[in-house]
Formats: sequence, C-alpha cells, structure tokens
Amino acid sequence: MHTNDQANQFVQNTYKVIPQPKPDAKQITRLIKSRGKVTGYELSDGQRLSKQQAIATAKDGGIAGVGVAERKGSEYLRTLPDGNEGNNLSNLPSITE
Repeated sequence: MHTNDQANQFVQNTYKVIPQPKPDAKQITRLIKSRGKVTGYELSDGQRLSKQQAIATAKDGGIAGVGVAERKGSEYLRTLPDGNEGNNLSNLPSITE
C-alpha cells in the first residue's frame, strides 16, 4: 500500500464524519474551556459555539479543517491532517469561561 493510501485509510478509520466544507466555512481559532475541558469553540468570525453546536455546524460544512470522531459514545471535533501542526485544535489558544 502506498503511503498516501495508508494516510487516506487512517483518516477514514479515525473519523465518523468527514464533512465537505462550504465555500464560506469558518476556521476554529480558539478553544473555550471550563475546568480544563473543552466546552466550545470560537470561530474565525468571532462566533462562539458549544461543542454540540460546533459538531452540528461542522457536519453541515460550516467549519473547515475538522472531522467528527467518536470516543466512548461521544462525538467530538478532530483536526483533519494537513501537515501543519500549528492549526491542530490542541495547539490553538484557549479561553476560560
């Protein structure tokens, strides 16, 4: 299997949903945390969404660069691999609410 094929297979196996972003899709610019846990996201237009709102928005193509994964029955957003670690969700700045 070629490396590109392996990467594509990894992405397909890791994500529950890989949405097709709309042309006007926003980027996540900051994480919103409460007691150390991610509770929401701030988008490139300044809009703040709860985790569930962000998951629904991403599934609808409103957020670029993320897919929806699942762990222990709970959905969450996960950065799609693009070779740029700087835009990974875990590397974004966060604000506490």
